[in-house]
Amino acid sequence: MSRFGYNLKQAFSQMGRNKGMYFTSILAITAMMLILGLFFVAFVNVNLFAASIEKDYNVVQIYVKEGSTPEVTTAVGTTLENTEGVDKVVYVTKDEAMVTLKDRWGDNGYLLDNLPENPLPDSYSVYVKDKDAANRLAETAMSIEGVDDVVYYQDTIEKLAQVSHFIEVGSLIAMAFLVIVSIIIVANTIKLTVFNREKEIGIMKYLGATDWFVRAPFIWGGIIVGVVSSFIATGLTYLIYTRIVRIIGGDVTRILSVAVVPAEYLANNLLIIFLCLGVSIGVCGSIISIRRFLDR
Repeated sequence: MSRFGYNLKQAFSQMGRNKGMYFTSILAITAMMLILGLFFVAFVNVNLFAASIEKDYNVVQIYVKEGSTPEVTTAVGTTLENTEGVDKVVYVTKDEAMVTLKDRWGDNGYLLDNLPENPLPDSYSVYVKDKDAANRLAETAMSIEGVDDVVYYQDTIEKLAQVSHFIEVGSLIAMAFLVIVSIIIVANTIKLTVFNREKEIGIMKYLGATDWFVRAPFIWGGIIVGVVSSFIATGLTYLIYTRIVRIIGGDVTRILSVAVVPAEYLANNLLIIFLCLGVSIGVCGSIISIRRFLDR
């Protein structure tokens, strides 16, 4: 414990003597983590939206042409019911669709009352037994007389998957680049600190101090930089994400019927990730810089 206390005291002491460089290191690592944090919250939410929509893969929405006679509309429903792989067919009138849309709009639903007429078409919600049946129905439904359009979530799922993949790849590239930059900054910061204590370290080595005894204060300095940066970056990401959720979270929930990921959940997980990343950057940067001096 006495050695631990000595190392920690030396770490804070050298940070105090080189406040400018350590402050720069904290800013650099914080900026890196903030960028990664924003990538992370976007990636998690897009994956959540895709997973929620994918649950509805068994529903294909079939819209009836405007002005179709009751006979044609009924015939469309009968054809759908007799289609292979169809489990259930639910007829949705344009008035029922408008009520659902108003519910999704929430407090802004009153804006739809000013429409001169209901622009929504009558439709059928077709529940299928499996994904293959949904794909077949989505491809063949347009050939049914009286069908105006087909909406199937598979296209949306594929687009969200592409967005998710893009964010994931972008995050990895950004993380690799920013981590390297952060390690270099920490290494240079520690290197300047080592130069300032060169004579002191030389005396310690002459008196028999081990390499790890010399390294320890610098490593703890790097760890402190990483930990401080982690807490700052987590706090900033939480504040930014909370603000975004407050502005558009309700609209996303109404339109997609999917709630965004809670800010508290993301913050807890981000803090763990950032702490591991920050400590690793601090330790790596410290070891790289002090090793060059000890190997001389």
